[in-house]
Amino acid sequence: MAEQNRIKRELESRAISARPQQWMPPELLPEPDKEAGYAYRWIRVSSLNKADARNISSKTRQGWEPVKLEEQPKFQLLVDPDSRFKDGIEVGGLLLCKIPQEFVDQRNAYYLGQAHAQMEAVDNNLMRQSDPRMPLFKERKSSTSFGSGN
Repeated sequence: MAEQNRIKRELESRAISARPQQWMPPELLPEPDKEAGYAYRWIRVSSLNKADARNISSKTRQGWEPVKLEEQPKFQLLVDPDSRFKDGIEVGGLLLCKIPQEFVDQRNAYYLGQAHAQMEAVDNNLMRQSDPRMPLFKERKSSTSFGSGN
């Protein structure tokens, strides 16, 4: 058999044919590893080096709880060493918190109901002032018809 000029398998690499990586700006806040059944959010605990006790207390009353550093070990190097929350993950005055997903769904349903009630109140107010001879308000329904268009 004729000897072929081949590169040994160990020396052959896909890195040579791989697309070069591009520079991207860094993320301001890293994304946590998600745990099933929980929603995550960065909550302000200080602004301009002043503690924001009002904001953090309102969020804890809503059900948000600080994420412990043991739960997200990849944040070990990012944590602020002067943080008031020694077990928590604070980055730049923001504390990583979590809440059960069903609380988020209930909150969204509550505010959706509030928005619908406000729209209904505005519509009712307009309808009260409407005159049949010159209506101020048209029904928000659309119709679609199919046919030949003749």
